Amino acid sequence: MPPVDFPPIFLLPTHLQPAELHRLEDSIPSLTYDIREAHLILGKISRTERAQFELRRLRLETEPVRDGGSSGHAEDVARQPAAAASVVSHQDSAPSPKRRRLSTSGAAQGLADAGHVGSPEIGGSADTVMVLKLSWLTDCLEQGTLLPVEEYLLYQGRKIPSSSAPKPRKKHAPASAVTGILRLAAVDQQASEGKPASPFSSRSTSSGASLGHSQAHPPPTLVRESTSEHEVPLPRVPDYLHTTYSCQRPTPVNPPNAAFIDELKNIRTLRLLQGDQIGVRAYSTSIATLSAYPHTFQGPRELARLPGCGAKIVELYQEWRETGQTKETADAGSEPKMAVLQFFYDIWGVGDTTAREFYRKGWRDLDDVVEYGWTCLSRVQQIGVKYYDEFQVKIPRKEVEAIAGVILSHGRKADAGFELAIVGGYRRGKKESGDVDVVLSHRDESKTLNLINKVVLGLEKGGFITHTLSLWTRNSERGQLPLPWRGEGSVRGTGFDTLDKAMVVWQSDGEPHRRVDIIVSPWRTVGCALLGWTGGTTFQRDLRRYCKREKGLKFDSSGIRRRADGEWVDIEGGGGEGAGSDRSPAPDMETAEKRLFAGLGLPWRRPEERCTG
Repeated sequence: MPPVDFPPIFLLPTHLQPAELHRLEDSIPSLTYDIREAHLILGKISRTERAQFELRRLRLETEPVRDGGSSGHAEDVARQPAAAASVVSHQDSAPSPKRRRLSTSGAAQGLADAGHVGSPEIGGSADTVMVLKLSWLTDCLEQGTLLPVEEYLLYQGRKIPSSSAPKPRKKHAPASAVTGILRLAAVDQQASEGKPASPFSSRSTSSGASLGHSQAHPPPTLVRESTSEHEVPLPRVPDYLHTTYSCQRPTPVNPPNAAFIDELKNIRTLRLLQGDQIGVRAYSTSIATLSAYPHTFQGPRELARLPGCGAKIVELYQEWRETGQTKETADAGSEPKMAVLQFFYDIWGVGDTTAREFYRKGWRDLDDVVEYGWTCLSRVQQIGVKYYDEFQVKIPRKEVEAIAGVILSHGRKADAGFELAIVGGYRRGKKESGDVDVVLSHRDESKTLNLINKVVLGLEKGGFITHTLSLWTRNSERGQLPLPWRGEGSVRGTGFDTLDKAMVVWQSDGEPHRRVDIIVSPWRTVGCALLGWTGGTTFQRDLRRYCKREKGLKFDSSGIRRRADGEWVDIEGGGGEGAGSDRSPAPDMETAEKRLFAGLGLPWRRPEERCTG
C-alpha cells in the first residue's frame, strides 16, 4: 500500500508518552517541528477550547475562520461541509500541485454548493490551520488514504503574523522560504541606508515569554553587509542535502560551521532539560543538516536556503554572529535552575526526566543526592555519583586504544582468531571520547558463544574492571540464532540490540575510572554491530526510519528483519536466507559493513562521515 500523502503536520505532545510520540512521528512523512509551517495540527485532545489553548501555549496566534457567519468552531463548521473540508486559498497564495485532495463526493459537493470549483485541499492555504483529533491520523493510516476531516475537526483558524498587532484585514503573502530571502535582502538594503529593520518576528527565546507581550525580547538586527559581500555568489547547495535521511549524506567530524553548530547543541540540551522532546528532535534535524553543509557561512541568506533550517535557525545564527552567543544560552547561563539540571544530567545513569525529579525534590548538588536519596538510586546511578568527577574527564585516543588492546588480548586467550573494532566516537574520528565502545567477533561463531562471561571474568581478575554494571547474555542463551522481530513494542528500547554485551567501569595504570562497553557479535551480523554502534544519534535515528519507510525492514545492531513477517534477512552474507546468503562470509568487519550499505541501497559512508551530532 503506497504511503498516504499528508499535508504538513505538527504533532502536539500533550497527553502522549515519549514512546507513543516517537512512534507517531515516525508514521508522518510530512511531519514539521515548526508549528507555523503546519496545515494540520493533531493532538490527543477533544475540545475546541483545549485546541485554542494549545495554539496560544505554542505562540501561534490565530483568529477563527468565519465563512458565511460561522465562528470557526467545530460545531459551526460541522454545519458547513465546505468550510470543514478546507480553507479556500487566498488569491495571493497558490496551492501546491503536489498536495493530495479529498476525493469524497460529499466534501466536493460542499464546495460546489458554495460556488467553488474542484476538490478542496486538506489543510487549505499556508496562512490557515486546522486542529484535528489524533484519531484522524490513526484512521487515515489504517485505511491507507486521506479521510474527510468534518468529524475530527476541533478548530480552524487563520494565522496572524506575530509581528503585527490587530489591524484592518490585509492580504498577507505566504510565509515561504523565497519570501524570507527577499525579506532579508530588503532589510540588508535598509541597513545599508542606515534604517533600522529586522526580518524576524519578535519572539523571545526564554521560556514562558509569549508573543505580543511588551517584555518580549526585541528581534536582532542583521549585521551590515557590504556591497562586495552581496556580489559574491552563494555556493550551490549539494544535492545530498535535499535527502530526507541524514544517513544518505556525508557528514564530517569537523564541519566548517562547527562553532555555530555547538551553540545549537547547547540549545538542544536546554530543550532536553526542559522536557521538550519535539524541540530536541527539531534541533537535531537542523544540526544534522548544518553539519553536512560543506561551506563556511557567508551570511543569513546562505543559511536560509538549507532544508530544515527555518526562520528560527536563521534568527539564532544572527544573534550568534553578532555577539558570539545566542540570548537563550546566555539567559540559561545565569539561571541557577538550568545549571543544577545540567549538573544532575551529567551524572552517569541519570537522564533528563530523573534530573528534573531530583530538582523537584529540592536537591541542588551531589551532597543532597547522597544525603537524601542514596538508597533510592539504582546501582548505576550510585556509581555515577561516586565517580562523577572522573567520568567528566574525556578519554584521549591513545588511552582508548590501550583499553581496547587489553580487551582484545583477553579475547584471544579464548582463541587467537578474535578480532576487535573500536566503535562509537573514536571510530568517527573524535580526538576524545566520553566512554569506550568495542565490538569483538570471530569468524567461527562457536567461539563467540558465551565469550562475554569469559572476557569479563578475566578482566575482573586482572584488576581492570572495578564494577560490572550490566551483563547481557541473551544472544548466547538462544544459541546465537537471529531473533525474529515480533512487531512494534516487542523489544523495549528503540534501536537497542540483543547482542551479548557488558557495561563496566574500568581503571588501569592509575588513570581515572572509565566507562567501557564490550559488545560481542557473531560474524554473520558483525556489519550490523559496527553500523549500529558507530553513527551519531541522528544518523542512527534516520537509518532506522530509512529502513522502515523505504525498505520495509527493521534494523538494529543485532541484525535486519523484514517487517512483513519478522524474519531475519542475511544482507552481509555468510549464512541463512535472504540477500547476500549466496556469498561467502565477509573477509573482515568493514567489508561486512560495506555489504550492509550496498544491500540497503545506501552510499557507503566512512565512519568519519557519520557525525550528525
